[in-house]
Amino acid sequence: MTAVPPARRFLARLTPALRALACTLTAGALLAAAPAARAWEPTQPVELVVPAGTGGGADQMARFIQDMVAKHGLMRQTIRVVNKPGNSGAEGLMDVKADKGNPHKLIITLSSLFTVPLATGISFNWRDITPVSMLALDQFVLWVSADSSYKTAPELLAAMRQKGHNGFKLGGTGSKQEDQLISVLLETAAGTRIQYVPLKGGGDVAKSLAAGDVDMTVNNPIEAEGLWRGGKLRPLCVFDGGPLAYPAKLSNGQAWSDIPTCMSAAIPAQYLMLRGIFMTPQATPDQVAFYVQLLSKVRALPEWRDFMAKGAFRQTALSGQPYLEWLDRAESYHRVLMREARLIAK
Repeated sequence: MTAVPPARRFLARLTPALRALACTLTAGALLAAAPAARAWEPTQPVELVVPAGTGGGADQMARFIQDMVAKHGLMRQTIRVVNKPGNSGAEGLMDVKADKGNPHKLIITLSSLFTVPLATGISFNWRDITPVSMLALDQFVLWVSADSSYKTAPELLAAMRQKGHNGFKLGGTGSKQEDQLISVLLETAAGTRIQYVPLKGGGDVAKSLAAGDVDMTVNNPIEAEGLWRGGKLRPLCVFDGGPLAYPAKLSNGQAWSDIPTCMSAAIPAQYLMLRGIFMTPQATPDQVAFYVQLLSKVRALPEWRDFMAKGAFRQTALSGQPYLEWLDRAESYHRVLMREARLIAK
């Protein structure tokens, strides 16, 4: 006669209810022993597209993120920054839109995310790609050369009115983008026309002002910070509702927080620019979650706080539904601005 294994003899003596409980506990123990599924992470280098030229605010932030991820070993793969500024950034936007389902490609976006489709008529909307995180909001400052005779924004406005149409050149990044939008707001405040000079990127814009090739710019703080420290540029006002939040002295005893608002100088204009990250279409929730967590780790670094102070950023970070709602509102706002400025493609 075949011997019955001890475990089976034990189970045979149990009541049906206890046998069921024993089987359940045994199955649970087996499941607990199984390895947990690993969360998604990149399996190859990640491309970070910058839809703008080198040296500008988006480029500087992208390369900072690249450096921090590598320095602190925040992920196993590396980040490779690729500039695609063609057609005012449309090249970069369309490249990411076309690469459906590729979780190894990101894009750092400006507010050109809204203005470029309106200005060029390209088949693109921010909903075509996958939102990940807002990293911060960027400021715009009205700058003149340090050699300029204009010490305040009201002085510059008075001179603009006196010289009349196209008496001043304003250098900006690309055509029909954020810089030109602000130039239209300046024209409205001064009651005159400005000669807008489109340049390749924010770095070129700041250098052109320092060289005297243009009379004024509306550079982001981080794009002009080095030349301000070096005594080459002078800030007149910031296009925000309140002063900048950084009191450390940077140039000639001045801090970012010392720059008056343009509103206080009778320029009724406020404008903040997006610095955000998107993925390609059809990204999965676990892929998005990986990059949200990665960017949260970057923002927790002390170097990030220093970077925010250097560029006088407004430290607003969003992801998930709040980010989607912000994007929806920003799209509507830019549509109104572009229509009033007559910059929408016909």
